[in-house]
Amino acid sequence: METLNAAEILAALGHESRLAIFRLLVEAGPEGINASAIGEQLSIPNATLSFHLSHLSRVGLIKGERESRFIHYSAEYETMDELIAFLTHNCCQGKACLPKTAACDTVAKRRNKKPEPQE
Repeated sequence: METLNAAEILAALGHESRLAIFRLLVEAGPEGINASAIGEQLSIPNATLSFHLSHLSRVGLIKGERESRFIHYSAEYETMDELIAFLTHNCCQGKACLPKTAACDTVAKRRNKKPEPQE
C-alpha cells in the first residue's frame, strides 16, 4: 500500500459517522447489511448516509451490491488487512510488540475469530 492511499483511507475513517459505519460493516461479516438498516442502527439520515457510504466506497473500504431495489454493503476486508499491514510494517524493528494484532494477523483469522467466553 502506498502512503498516499493509506492517508486517504485513514482520513475517511477520521470522521465519526464513517468510522461507525465501517465498524458496523466489519461486525456484520462478509454478508454485510443493507443501507436502510445501517441508517436505522446508527441513526443517520439517508442523504448523509449516502454521502458517507460513497466516501467509504471511493477509498475502497466498503463495497455495495444492488439487490433489487436495495444496495447491500459489506466491508472490504482485504483493504483493511492491507492498511493494518502498512501501519505495522517493521514495527519495533521486527520484534513482537503488538499482541492484539498478532492474535489476528490475517484476514482469515479475523473472520473466523470466535469471542472468548466471559467468566
